[in-house]
Amino acid sequence: MSKNASRDGAIARGLDYFDSGKFEEELAQRVAVHTESQRPEGLPELHRYIKEEMIPAFTEMGFECRVYENPFEGCGPFLLAERHEGDDLPTVLGYGHGDVIQGLDELWTKGKGPWVTARDGDKIYGRGTADNKGQHTLNMAAMRAVIEERGQLGFNAKALIEMGEENGSKGLREIIGNHASDFAADTFIGSDGPRVKPDLPTVTLGNRGSANFDLVVNLREGGHHSGNWGGLLASPGTILSHALASIVDANGAIQVKEWLPPQITNSVRMALKDIEIEAGADGPEIDPSWGQPGLTPAEKVYAWNSFEILALKIGTPERPVNAIPGQARAHCQLRFVVGTDEEDILPALRRHLEAHGFDDVQVELPPAANAIRFAASRTDVDHPWAKWVCASVERSTGKPPAVIPSMGGSIGNDIFTDILGLPTIWIPHSYAACSQHAPDEHILASGFRSGMEIMTGLYWDLGEDGTPARA
Repeated sequence: MSKNASRDGAIARGLDYFDSGKFEEELAQRVAVHTESQRPEGLPELHRYIKEEMIPAFTEMGFECRVYENPFEGCGPFLLAERHEGDDLPTVLGYGHGDVIQGLDELWTKGKGPWVTARDGDKIYGRGTADNKGQHTLNMAAMRAVIEERGQLGFNAKALIEMGEENGSKGLREIIGNHASDFAADTFIGSDGPRVKPDLPTVTLGNRGSANFDLVVNLREGGHHSGNWGGLLASPGTILSHALASIVDANGAIQVKEWLPPQITNSVRMALKDIEIEAGADGPEIDPSWGQPGLTPAEKVYAWNSFEILALKIGTPERPVNAIPGQARAHCQLRFVVGTDEEDILPALRRHLEAHGFDDVQVELPPAANAIRFAASRTDVDHPWAKWVCASVERSTGKPPAVIPSMGGSIGNDIFTDILGLPTIWIPHSYAACSQHAPDEHILASGFRSGMEIMTGLYWDLGEDGTPARA
C-alpha cells in the first residue's frame, strides 16, 4: 500500500468515477439488458447479464467467479464472486440482484422507456436503476476505488448476484443451503430498498415477512338476471366485502387477534423514535389516521403488521351487466414482523372467518406466480456489526444514519440470518418514491452520490483494524 493512500483518497476516487459520468455509462449498459425474470422469454437475458456484465467486471477487480444453475426450471442463475486476501481477515458477503420487474414499456411517461437510461435534472430513469442494478453497480465501483487507492481491499469479499429476486427468489434458499460453506462470512452487507428520506443515510437490519393469499366466494356457476333474481340469490360480492371488512376496521387496523405482533420492544421503539417517513416530492401523502392507532408512522411500517387488498374481482368491471355474479375473489397480503407466528397466519384467518359466520369464504393460495412468501427476520439494533456500520456511515456523512429494524418490503433476509447465521446490514441508496415496480422507475443522482461516499468509506474501514470480532 502506498504511504499516501488514505480513506479520503479512496472516497475522492469514488466521487470522481461518479462525477465523470462513468457511473451512468456503466449503469446504462446494464439497464439495456432486458432481465425480466417474471417472463419466460427473459431467461437468456438473465444468463447474459451474469456472463457479459458481472463476470467481466468482478474478474477485472481480482475476484474469482462461480455460477450456480437454479434448481427450478426456467429460473435465473446465481453468481458468487470472491476475492480472498487472507485467512486472518474478516469476510464480508455482499448482495445484489440483476433481474428486474417487467418493463411495462408502453406505460412509461418519463425518460426514454425502461431499457435506456435518461437524465432529467437529479433523476436518472430506467428499469433497474433503483431495483437493483444501480445499487450493486455503485457498491462494486466503491470496492474498486478502495482497491485502486490501497492496492487491496484489506478484507475478504464475497458478492452474491441473484437473477430471480423479482420472481420470488426461487432457488436461493436451496443454493445457499446446499453450498453454505461457499457463502460463509462474518457479516452480510448489501444494498436494496429505499432510504427513509431521500437525503438521510439509512441502515436497515432485516425485513418484514410477506404472505399472499386469495379469499374466494364461489356460490354458483354463471350469472343470473339481477331483476329476476335480485333479493333471492346471495351475492358473493357482498359476502366477500363484509368478510374483508371483518379483517380490518374502517381505518385499516387489524382485527384478527393472532395477526397482531408482540408489543414493540424498547430498543426498536428507541431506534424509530426520531424517524420521519418522507417519500420525496413525488411521493404520496401519508394518511395519519390509517393503520394501528397509537403508533407513529415509522412504527406502523417498520415494526408492525399490515393487511392489504391488492386486487378485487367480481363480474366484469370493464363491462358490467345486469346479472348477479356467481363468484368473487380478493388477492390479499399480510406483511408481518418478527414475533408473528408465520405458520398460523392462514389457519388463524380461517378460524376468524368461521367465528364471524363467513363459512362461504374460502382461503386459497394464489397461482404460483403470485404465491410470494417471505419470512420475517432482523438483526438486533445493538449487534456489534450494526453499531460498527453505523459509526462508519456517520464518519463519512457527518451525521448518524436512520436505523430501521425491519424494512417495509420483503426479501430473503432470513436465508442469511438463519442458514448462514450472519448479522445482516442493508444500506439502501434509493428512495421511497422511485417507482421501482412501476413505470418511470428512477433514482436520484444526489442520493447515489452520497451512497458512493458511504460505501467507499465503509469498504475502506473494513480493511482497517477495529472491525467486530470474527465469527
